[in-house]
Amino acid sequence: MREYLQFYIGGQWVDPVSPKTLDVINPATEEVCGHISMGSAEDVDRAVKAARKASETWSCTSREERIEVMERIVAEYKKRYDDMAKAITEEMGAPSWLAQRAQAAMGVGHLQTAIEILKTYKFEEDRGATRLAKEPIGVCGFITPWNWPVNQIATKVAPALATGCTMVLKPSEVAPYSGYIWTEILDAAGVPAGVFNMVNGDGPTVGAAISSHPGVDMVSFTGSTRAGIEVAKNAAATVKRVHQELGGKSPNIILENADYQKAVGGGIASVMVNSGQSCNAPTRMLVPHGKMDEAIAIAKATVEAHDVGDPNGNAKMGPVVSEVQFNKIQSLIQKGIEEGATLVAGGPGRPESLDKGYYVKPTVFANVTNDMTIAREEIFGPVVSIVGYETVEEAIQVGNDTEYGLAAYVSGNDPDEVRRVASKLRAGQVSLNGASPGMMDPFGGYKMSGNGREWGDHAFAEFLETKAIIGYTHQ
Repeated sequence: MREYLQFYIGGQWVDPVSPKTLDVINPATEEVCGHISMGSAEDVDRAVKAARKASETWSCTSREERIEVMERIVAEYKKRYDDMAKAITEEMGAPSWLAQRAQAAMGVGHLQTAIEILKTYKFEEDRGATRLAKEPIGVCGFITPWNWPVNQIATKVAPALATGCTMVLKPSEVAPYSGYIWTEILDAAGVPAGVFNMVNGDGPTVGAAISSHPGVDMVSFTGSTRAGIEVAKNAAATVKRVHQELGGKSPNIILENADYQKAVGGGIASVMVNSGQSCNAPTRMLVPHGKMDEAIAIAKATVEAHDVGDPNGNAKMGPVVSEVQFNKIQSLIQKGIEEGATLVAGGPGRPESLDKGYYVKPTVFANVTNDMTIAREEIFGPVVSIVGYETVEEAIQVGNDTEYGLAAYVSGNDPDEVRRVASKLRAGQVSLNGASPGMMDPFGGYKMSGNGREWGDHAFAEFLETKAIIGYTHQ
């Protein structure tokens, strides 16, 4: 039983202003596995004041000083790597293999990437008589989700530290252990007091206090589009910068001449990773009508080979994160059946061998039309909708016919056609023929998938203000 009842403010572990605890549920067992304290606006205010005080000195540190601190964080992270992976499995149900190879790996990956960028990043540039100086924006508020918990913390904290910003983090209260271990790592690494602060709590209380606080210069939020809109509304009164990485309903266009075994099988399998709880998952598969039967057969075989079970064992897929998420997914699967989509595999309820835990059957629907609920709403579970098309132009039109624009996927054997289709898709990231993104590839979306970019050098821009010093070189 984990007891994480203090917050980290001003370099110290402190008690909340008003004691209030929350049970943390293990999604594999449905049992209480720990407790956290729930913060208040007063706790946020204390954290913001600590961050503002620390900003006076941290913003003036040299590139070399920040690199040294970040290298110490990497060293401490590696000591706690196994602890981090185990915590992620316990808090949100990621299979141990996924927590080890991907979930925990992203934390150290973003840190190391930010260090390498920082070594050569140009914070100053002269244009004629004017010097353009990129300066840290100041105090940053971070509100992060439960689905890739330490990835989303690191993708904000690493570039913020590198650019000289200070910060207040609110990790997800649903999966808070990884955020707590992250904080212990930064404390052990000797990050200067007040540079990094952490307050647990929920979105309507702590999240709203962070996004509306006049002492916060920018807020970065990852989560649902609905919650992102609330963050932006709360931030509007103080005209602070708002970065949002929100929902997705990513199209996966498989062209006539594609390798269907690879493209369909790979597309289905990639949705099932992390139990479908990835905002960029290719959940809308578009195939030519004439290839629908072939796609169905491959999808069915892929799903039936995808075992679901104890995340501490060898299962490919664990549970989804919570009862709320389980019930939402179940209702949308039922909606797909009611609206007339063809159920290829999976369906309502838990897998037959499991009577406890928030386990969802890997589910595939075919003959889906793009006006169906399962083609419009972000299900955030292991559910794929296969949509048929007549022409490539129709596939592009259907692919773009969504309020989201986070990611898209294209597969085919003609490189020119694949690239042409990719150029027509309105999404922040387009993957061709199953290519995986690298740590330097910018990540973020068009439309209601958010604004701004994370990952690599593009992330640095989110935390910098540009000052034009006119006449600088003529003095």
